Amino acid sequence: MLAKRIIPCLDVRDGKVVKGINFVGIREVGDPVECAEMYNAQGADEIVFLDITATSDHRETMVDVVRETAKKVFVPLTVGGGISSVEDFAKLLRAGADKVSVNSAALKNPQLISDAADRFGSQCVVVAIDARKMEDGSWHAYSAGGRIDTGVDAVEWAKRACELGAGEILLTSMDADGTRDGFDLDLLNAVIAVAPVPVIASGGCGKLEHFSEVFEKTGADAALAASLFHYRELTVGDVKAHLKEKNIPVR
Repeated sequence: MLAKRIIPCLDVRDGKVVKGINFVGIREVGDPVECAEMYNAQGADEIVFLDITATSDHRETMVDVVRETAKKVFVPLTVGGGISSVEDFAKLLRAGADKVSVNSAALKNPQLISDAADRFGSQCVVVAIDARKMEDGSWHAYSAGGRIDTGVDAVEWAKRACELGAGEILLTSMDADGTRDGFDLDLLNAVIAVAPVPVIASGGCGKLEHFSEVFEKTGADAALAASLFHYRELTVGDVKAHLKEKNIPVR
């Protein structure tokens, strides 16, 4: 088994790190650069930085904040929010991002995945999927920060995104997000079954056992969390110590 990655997520709105429940009820948590520095010091394997209202507000990700974060963080940095062109990828990579995450723009224009992968390499292209379960048991992919039901089957979309050149899938369960009841194992297993690239589990982590559970019961390559880390309930070190006790390999 490859070493599993633990990834704090910084959801940023108007220059502040925020956190909500089921994508609503947003509360401010802190400064993104300071938060990123803290997680870097704790031993995070990567940091994900998402400008959560960039798409809905029709503006670009805050390149300056990315640049400042990249100066002080020495682990891979994935940045998303408001990405709509290959040039947007270039700007963020120049600013210090290691990977760029696309969601809404890729759903609207799947060719963007291929174009970015051809220019920068698949390893730079993360396709983020925000999925909500439907009454028929399927999952739909949502766009615009979870505001719009695209009607696209999330599992099929994950498969297609990989075929187009995505190097990684960041999979968030909108049903589990912020609930702290655990990752959506069914959704994860459904996507992992069709995705030949690493899948990051996101949404719902509420305690140490949820980290070990997601690695024991799914093939997820990484687990992402926000609330637990932002509110200082756990550190990245706490999580890695727990996983080592469970004989789950971590870096």
